[in-house]
Parts: sequence; structure tokens; C-alpha cells
Amino acid sequence: MSAFERTYTVRWADMDPNGHMRHSAYADYAAQHRIEYLSANGFTLPYFAKAGLGPILFREDTRFLKELHINEQLRVTGELAGLSADGSRWNIVHTLYKPDGRPAATVSVEGAWLDLRTRKLTVPPADITALMGQLPRHASYKDMVRGGGGE
Repeated sequence: MSAFERTYTVRWADMDPNGHMRHSAYADYAAQHRIEYLSANGFTLPYFAKAGLGPILFREDTRFLKELHINEQLRVTGELAGLSADGSRWNIVHTLYKPDGRPAATVSVEGAWLDLRTRKLTVPPADITALMGQLPRHASYKDMVRGGGGE
């Protein structure tokens, strides 16, 4: 699949007292990108509510490379860094780009799917696993193996 990209404008609410985008706003744009990818492919928030399913994060790591400033256009991409065979676990690397194309940050997330009724980890429907597998592969991509932990 070709890259799924979105462009946003850095807002006043994203700013910190140093005059650049606050650290947590980078994660907010990465999360927005993931939700828009799912939604653009038919997996909207109402779908997830009805299915009793939701994505959750285990880890989020942000690497800050260049400052972003108010009213700058920011382009966000997402690449798959890992996926378990059953689709229950996934890793995505988001890159946030400055208007000149230089990376401003990377946001790497490790996640899974939660059954919202039982509050336990679950395997998503096959069509969600297929969609996740269509994301472009990040250079660090590795197949994931389920196991261990409190599943």
C-alpha cells in the first residue's frame, strides 16, 4: 500500500512556553494519524464502540529532531514496525515532517487490541489485521511473536 499521509497545521494549543510545539502534541498528532487511517478504511469510532474493541498502547517513544512552530504545516506518516501473525500486537513508527521535508520527530508505539467488554487483550477481526498489514514497512520491521505477559 502507498503511504497514508496527513497534513496538519500546528495550533496555538500545541505550543509550549519556549515557543515551539509541546512534547505531548507530537504524540497527539501520531494518535490522530492512526485513528484517521483506521477511519478512512471503514473502522470508525462508532464501529469500534459497536464491536466492543479498541486499540491500546503499551509503549510510546518520541524522538525530537527539529522544532515545530505555530502555523507550520506538519506532515505525518505511519509505517509498520511489527505485526503479530494474528494481528493482536502491532508496532507503528510515525514520522512528523517539517514543511521543508526534514523529520521533526518520530513517535514509535507498541500496541494491541482490547475487548472493551471483558477488558482483556484480544485478536481483532481479520479485516483489521489485513488493513494493518497494508501499512508501508518501516526499515526496522520485525514479525512479532505473541507470548508471555498477562494475556
